[in-house]
Amino acid sequence: MTADIDELLVLERAFWTGDAAFFEENTDSECLVAFSPEMAGVMGNKVLADTAKDGNRWKVLEIDLKGMLQPCNDVAMLTYQARATRADGEDYAALVSTGYVRRGGNWRMMFHQQTPLGTPSG
Repeated sequence: MTADIDELLVLERAFWTGDAAFFEENTDSECLVAFSPEMAGVMGNKVLADTAKDGNRWKVLEIDLKGMLQPCNDVAMLTYQARATRADGEDYAALVSTGYVRRGGNWRMMFHQQTPLGTPSG
């Protein structure tokens, strides 16, 4: 079954803006993360969900899709450039890749990587 790009982008947006409960519901039992020196490696679902508890979530988000690959029916990978602003006004830009695995008919994040691009302009 081919992945629906719009469905995956809805999930991506919600990972940026969602709360810990969303993370727990939509992350696989383990997720390979390459985000920062402190957040690099395999993280369990609940540990990763705890990272979304601070309340200063992203409020403005732009996604410029660069590509999608589906190597098999139950795995899909996205790469995109993100520009985002937190609730406190902090701006952020990154090149992002996320991998999903389909379990029980639902997509679950199983890989996430971000390469910061510096402060977005304009």
